[in-house]
Amino acid sequence: MPGPYPTTPDGRYFVVKGRLWRCSNPDLAEDVRQALVNQLMQARRDVKAAKAAADSGQLRAARAQVQAAKVALGERGPVWWSDGAADFNRYKIENTPYA
Repeated sequence: MPGPYPTTPDGRYFVVKGRLWRCSNPDLAEDVRQALVNQLMQARRDVKAAKAAADSGQLRAARAQVQAAKVALGERGPVWWSDGAADFNRYKIENTPYA
């Protein structure tokens, strides 16, 4: 699914302001991916609400939900590719082989 940002030739990362960000796992079924995106968006709304309420417990729980959704999408945690290539998530592009 093409987005507003350029992606690396292998489709593993998109580039924002010179930094690599891991793409979601393309092998996820569309309905599964959409459900995870919905969970992620809800978790982000929960983070915003927790910040507005100044509730540190709620904020911690909401951030854990964001993390869980991102790991399930393949954007964080173990890489979704199997060729043994290193993970350059959040690296400046000039410090990677993608430069």
